[in-house]
Amino acid sequence: MNSPATASPSMFKLLKSLIQPTTKDSAAVDLIAVTAHTHLEAPGVTHFDVAAAMRLENSLPVMDWAAAERWVESVADADAQARAWADCELAWLSHLRDALGGSYQLRRQGSALLLSSLEPNVAAATLAFVIRTVQRIVRVLDGVAESPAWGHDILIVFDDQESYYRYVAQAYPEAGEFAASSGMYIHAGCGHFVTVKDDLQTIEPVIAHELTHACLGHLPIPAWLNEGLAVNTENRLCPSPHGMPDARRQHARHLAFWGEAEIQQFWSGKSFLRNDEGNELSYDLARILVSHFAADWERFRGFARAANLADAGAAAAHEHLGMDLGEAVCAVLEREADVAWAPRAEMWNSEPERGAF
Repeated sequence: MNSPATASPSMFKLLKSLIQPTTKDSAAVDLIAVTAHTHLEAPGVTHFDVAAAMRLENSLPVMDWAAAERWVESVADADAQARAWADCELAWLSHLRDALGGSYQLRRQGSALLLSSLEPNVAAATLAFVIRTVQRIVRVLDGVAESPAWGHDILIVFDDQESYYRYVAQAYPEAGEFAASSGMYIHAGCGHFVTVKDDLQTIEPVIAHELTHACLGHLPIPAWLNEGLAVNTENRLCPSPHGMPDARRQHARHLAFWGEAEIQQFWSGKSFLRNDEGNELSYDLARILVSHFAADWERFRGFARAANLADAGAAAAHEHLGMDLGEAVCAVLEREADVAWAPRAEMWNSEPERGAF
């Protein structure tokens, strides 16, 4: 994302449009209070056994989304497939609602679904924000982001950190230490994002960040690009009242932290999973790189659409930006250009990360 100091006229026009009044989504907020389905029907196929496709993780139901996909794909009509997939999402969330118990309720407005114990007026405002944010993300990331064609934009707001981490444990490997989080987008089968109950102002940037990941889910981009786009979009749509960290101090931290080994972790996405300052600095370095690269939006759009996590976007950068990623990061970190700082997939010990952690 380009900074205000370097934004092109077309980007200024686009950003100006974001602060104009928008038409409120006319769909009513529905409270979905039906009993959780044990099976689903679709035309021309046998029913889907929801109960058999559900397993428990830390006492919370998780859908076998591969089984759900196979059932949906067996439906002949495309519109019926879309309805069948939406039914699977609703069935799973209904089971999760019942397992969480208490005052959790499932609400829907348009394409947005919210599972939470938020008060009705706060829940309605949150759903409206989700819908409005998806529209804004697609406009800001013109030609890169897409609203998913199927299913709902799903937000789960847990009452407390204990419930949140009990649920998101499914997204982490069994071994290792991992950085704390207040929200994440979970890809597994049915893409959805989760956070912890708080006031709406605190939740909003989490929603903007995670919804950006949802709108980038169709692209095989590397973690640094995925996270850089999400951080910049979050800052654009929900700027922090505290502003950005002190730039001079932050730059000094970058210079002290990054070395040849660490920068390969950055390109492979592994540095975003560190439990030290490398986690924070990875997000910030991704933000800086994306901000610089996106100054020329037309070229950046071609790069983002062509970038692949297999080489951290190196080939696409050469083709569409006319630059070497290693040279670019060396310039940011005030180093002489060095081939060792370019993405080197042969140095990575495991498969690269997609981001959306």
